[in-house]
Amino acid sequence: MPVVTLYFNRIGKLLGRKVSREKITSTLPFLGLDIEEETSDHINVEYSPNRPDFSTDYGVATGLQGILEIKLGIPSLKIKKGKHAIRADSSVGKIRPYIVAIEATNGKMDDETIRQIITMQEDLHNGIGRRRKKVSIGMHDLDKIKFPLVYKTVERTHKFVPLNSQDAMTASEILEKTETGLAYRHLLEANKVPVIVDLAGNTISFPPIINSKLTEVTSKSKNLLVEVTANDRSAAEDALAVVAYALQNAGFTLSSVRILGPRNSAPQLQSRKMLLDSALVNDILGLDLTLPAMVKSLKKNRLDAKIKGRQIQCLIPRYRTDIFGPIDLVEEVALGYGIENLDYTIPEAKSAGQKNKTTIALEAVRDTMVGLGYLEVMNFGLVGKQTQYDMTKRDPSGMISVADSKSQEHQILRDMILPGLVDTLSRNIHELYPQKIFETGIVFHRENPINEEVHLACTSAHNDVSYTEIKSVLQSLLKSGFDISCTTKNSQSPLFIEGRTADILVDGKKIGMIGELSPQVLDNFKMRVPAAGFEIRLTGLIF
Repeated sequence: MPVVTLYFNRIGKLLGRKVSREKITSTLPFLGLDIEEETSDHINVEYSPNRPDFSTDYGVATGLQGILEIKLGIPSLKIKKGKHAIRADSSVGKIRPYIVAIEATNGKMDDETIRQIITMQEDLHNGIGRRRKKVSIGMHDLDKIKFPLVYKTVERTHKFVPLNSQDAMTASEILEKTETGLAYRHLLEANKVPVIVDLAGNTISFPPIINSKLTEVTSKSKNLLVEVTANDRSAAEDALAVVAYALQNAGFTLSSVRILGPRNSAPQLQSRKMLLDSALVNDILGLDLTLPAMVKSLKKNRLDAKIKGRQIQCLIPRYRTDIFGPIDLVEEVALGYGIENLDYTIPEAKSAGQKNKTTIALEAVRDTMVGLGYLEVMNFGLVGKQTQYDMTKRDPSGMISVADSKSQEHQILRDMILPGLVDTLSRNIHELYPQKIFETGIVFHRENPINEEVHLACTSAHNDVSYTEIKSVLQSLLKSGFDISCTTKNSQSPLFIEGRTADILVDGKKIGMIGELSPQVLDNFKMRVPAAGFEIRLTGLIF
């Protein structure tokens, strides 16, 4: 869980009213913040990644102001019309197509403000940004930049002085020799890389890797440019909204930046409306709250609300990316009402719940695989066509597509777990080997109706991996865990090496496949070591 540091002297000033230390520490848990450490001058609190606005003390102070009734309702975001522009070249379309930006001027930066903002930036990279794959944020000293800017692609021989360096380096050298380059170079696989350059030809950013030394933000910086590049426009605006509110609370004046070019425009950071049924609130919470009481509870969580018949119209600030529907608003009412004020009731059911047979069987599978030295992972049932079929050379004719998918990573229902495991391995090539992982989960087959089965898949990746090793894991799992004997029969699959592939049979019936992954598949996933694996159907086998 991410952690934010709150200094008592700073948080007191941000609240705008004198509040005792004891009151602050006792209230934080009712914002969903867990106290990790408390010292004489500060407190470290963990916050949920779905509340990125809590990544700075400014965001926490905004939440505390509501719960403590210092300020109620939505904090306004004031963005003036700016005069500067960024042009997005069409060449970035297939690499990182979206860019949004704002200017923050006439502010004051001290060392703690800079630390808070940098911590927020990295937390956003890891949360909304999915380790910079979806979103990366650049913050720059605005006074060092000459507009207009151009967001474009360049050859890997392109040179500039990166942050934390005194010497110019090529893009290739940055990717191969710097800490951030080594950590995130897998995000840039094309021959050309994206950069942002100003009117003078100076490079100010190499997203999603590193900024330029020229525009480094220091305690002397009074004016900032915040640019967000992304593969998902909505995620870019989510991240920018969090940064914008934090900088406004830090005393900066915000101005918009025009974005010119295909698929790009000025960021949309307006609040959104949502209706909440008062009957739903009382039914879920077991209370008998009046409409005015619900409105006040919502305002204490820094939302705006007004009565509209038997419903409440809520206005939700753009940074509240965790609110998707009415149930989320019910939770906001509960927090505003006070979790400590909710009374418990004795359930009417006279019997205790118990695990079903499927859950017990799957726990036995997990325990056995962990005992065999494997680490469990969990991937989504909705996956991308490229990972599931294109990179594994499998036939997509049985593919089950999702209508109007908003993400290339969640286009289809998976019919096999193993491709997702290989993708997981490909994202961890910087970790030590051997890497041994497994997953149990539901797969889907195109029948009428759609057929769902529970599968188990596992992979082992290291230089000496072999068919014999992975087969021994399979036999140990079935025999020691469930007293099931299996046999194998030579077969073919585009996933595995010919001659090192087999069908897995139990009582003469095929339950899965096993083999060493083909070099072509490993190359498609940018894997650096050999790997072997198997996948079996658990439905009808152990439950």
